[in-house]
Amino acid sequence: MPWAIRAPHSKNLTMLFKMLYRAILWTGIASLVVACTNPPPAAPSAVVQAPPKAQAPTQPPAPALGAGITGRVSDATTPREYRRDGASHLYSKNGTRIFPGKMPPLLHAIGVLQVDINGTGAITGLRWMRAPSHAPEVVAEIERTVRSAAPFPVPVKMGRVTYTDTWLWHKSGRFQLDTLTEGQL
Repeated sequence: MPWAIRAPHSKNLTMLFKMLYRAILWTGIASLVVACTNPPPAAPSAVVQAPPKAQAPTQPPAPALGAGITGRVSDATTPREYRRDGASHLYSKNGTRIFPGKMPPLLHAIGVLQVDINGTGAITGLRWMRAPSHAPEVVAEIERTVRSAAPFPVPVKMGRVTYTDTWLWHKSGRFQLDTLTEGQL
């Protein structure tokens, strides 16, 4: 019957299943690589911050240049700009612990940390947006590293700032920050 649908040969069917299996496998591997190289997407912010009130007693005014500031100063006007200053400060305090060159494809841990800095460069809070829960020792070490780097550059144009950075942690204990990373192999 020329019009009838013929069943595929078992050899062709086996080859088709192998090709399908390989395609699914490579798609999964590609998804894992992309997930490890890209920072997690920013969560939509449901909280809208109101503009600062004039002369609010709870907010200290931004310190003027030379008004008791002894450390580094940041001229950043947004948290995103300050992130580069914060990352550079952490790199300068931890030069021997920075992973040289491109990071390997598989990392020991990746964490996303928010750091609150006040008008004097002191840390007022640390919050994990994505903690590497499989490696609690890395969480503790990152927090210790950030706290020991204080005081941070003073955000003179903002008064205080909360900035976010992604920590890329190698099993050797060396790290890079996403802001200043050299990439990944």
